[in-house]
Amino acid sequence: MSTTVIGKSGTWRNWAGNVTARPVREVTPATVEELAAAVRRAAEDDLRVKAVGTGHSFTAVAATDGVLIRPQLLTGIRNIDRDAMTVTVGAGTPLKRLNVALAREGLSLTNMGDIMEQTVSGATSTGTHGTGRESASIAAQITGLELVTADGSILTCSATENADVFAAARVGIGALGIVTAITFAVEPIFLLTAREEPMPFEKVLAEFDELHAENEHFEFYWFPHTGNTNTKRNNRSAGPEKPVPQLNSWFEDEFLSNGVFQVANLVGQAVPATIPTIAQISSRALSARSYTDIPYKVFTSPRRVRFVEMEYAVPREALMDTLRELKAMVDRSNLRVSFPVEVRTAPADDITLSTASGRDSAYIAVHMFRGTPYQAYFTAAERIFTAHEGRPHWGKVHTRDTDYFAKVYPRFGEFTALRDRLDPERRFQNDYLRRVLGA
Repeated sequence: MSTTVIGKSGTWRNWAGNVTARPVREVTPATVEELAAAVRRAAEDDLRVKAVGTGHSFTAVAATDGVLIRPQLLTGIRNIDRDAMTVTVGAGTPLKRLNVALAREGLSLTNMGDIMEQTVSGATSTGTHGTGRESASIAAQITGLELVTADGSILTCSATENADVFAAARVGIGALGIVTAITFAVEPIFLLTAREEPMPFEKVLAEFDELHAENEHFEFYWFPHTGNTNTKRNNRSAGPEKPVPQLNSWFEDEFLSNGVFQVANLVGQAVPATIPTIAQISSRALSARSYTDIPYKVFTSPRRVRFVEMEYAVPREALMDTLRELKAMVDRSNLRVSFPVEVRTAPADDITLSTASGRDSAYIAVHMFRGTPYQAYFTAAERIFTAHEGRPHWGKVHTRDTDYFAKVYPRFGEFTALRDRLDPERRFQNDYLRRVLGA
């Protein structure tokens, strides 16, 4: 017999520590029916409802002063359909658990982001993505989903059933209902060869179009205050498997990328004048390497140094100009930026509020070490991104509102009309949704 856990709530904090909320109560439903009942009860008590995953969003997208739903009991694989090559999974399943479970079954997602701590519903609802020439965000790999709507009904959606809801709810930012299960397209597990190497900033920009065309997955990191980048190309491989040796993996991925990087950031935070020198050293610390492994071991990396992040998707053809303007802004300012800028791409997709909706996109992510003032840097970067009709990641810091989104998303009205129909009383509303979608 299943039991819902209902608790008096304390303060909820996100991963970066920049968002807090004090819900009236927390509910941890063990079944979809219990979740639906919790939504109905919230309506009786006139409380707002939000589901929260692992808190990896830097915005208040999941914050509520009403009922906080924790989906950690709605986890695991519900069904594997090897004919259709799909897997249905509970919405509270962390991506890392999904990746391991799929690998055990000889299966994999086609593409994924660079961290896998988030729940599948949190990651897809905010538009989490990796980088890809043909393969798009995690949400673009969804073939079906189950949603509890504001009146407590359970809706199943796909391209053929409730297709209008499916078009929007894959990146629903928690506004249309609570996602309880997701069906992903999967494929037989494959190998990727990663090739990482340093490259001068101007060379990457000059050769970007061919680097993008020649590689299934291309991304790079530019180190502010330097002319240096680190590039990464991931391509399918016939093998053999050649993982990073354990000692190298520990040294490069844990010691350098997390341990030393944490210390460097702490030094930079205490003495900002040292940051350009640290950046020069950091940008040369990681040497070229190549390895071959199963997808999630290549796409994802541990991220233990906490930070705050802003990321915008600009039209892919605007990438060079946007990056040059960003570099010029940092060079002439007195900003001290200790985190690299991450650049990735995605092909156009057909999801209503996906950052790549209807256009080939390039993503530029700026970060600041947690606890360091980030507003001046992010404000200056955002001014550049918005001048190129950039669309902010729904789970990362930005200051945009409804008027802006109505301009950069041709199908924005389609989403808000659907929300009016599914949640007329704004049961799933919070301050963030009021700002980005209107009241």
